[in-house]
Amino acid sequence: MARTIRTPPDDALEAALRRGGAGPVAGVDEVGRGPLAGPVVAAAVVFGDAPPPAGIDDSKRLSAATRLRLAAEIRAVAAVGVGIAEVAEIDALNILRASHLAMRRALGALPLRPGHALIDGNLIPEGLGCCATAVVGGDARSVSIAAASIVAKVARDAIMAELDRLHPGYGWAANAGYPTAAHRAALGRLGITPHHRRSFGPVHKMLCEE
Repeated sequence: MARTIRTPPDDALEAALRRGGAGPVAGVDEVGRGPLAGPVVAAAVVFGDAPPPAGIDDSKRLSAATRLRLAAEIRAVAAVGVGIAEVAEIDALNILRASHLAMRRALGALPLRPGHALIDGNLIPEGLGCCATAVVGGDARSVSIAAASIVAKVARDAIMAELDRLHPGYGWAANAGYPTAAHRAALGRLGITPHHRRSFGPVHKMLCEE
């Protein structure tokens, strides 16, 4: 059986919207829905006349070093906005609504007003301030969504590295707050920090047991 050749994300969706008169098109993605600790971070990216940097792909397919390089190259040629929803907001709203809040903040942080937003996933957050399209698997299809995934991942990893410095022992610089075996073991050994999501199962269970 012939192997399917995977093509990298392109700007076909963005170009079609611009041809239809949409104006600037922003790709929007978030990172950090699954961790037990740390904020959820979203980014919005609008490419102008300059071509996107070569090698942009879904951030999960790239090495940390490649993400760092591409994030800098993206910021050099594109309009970029980053939005954060903190742990207290995640616990108060739930992770889906907090992710949407981070997306709204990312769009609001752009230095220009987009005419249309391409949102990774199957839901469109309320109150974006512009028209929007949900794109399932968007970070594998749209170059601006993939770029947003890279920017958001690099921004969140930097936050988790700083939190790891302030709260050593949980391995956040390596696991980014995700529920690895080492992170779970550290929770039992060191306890819950202010940066843990109390509404998430393993942390909530520890609170109930206490």
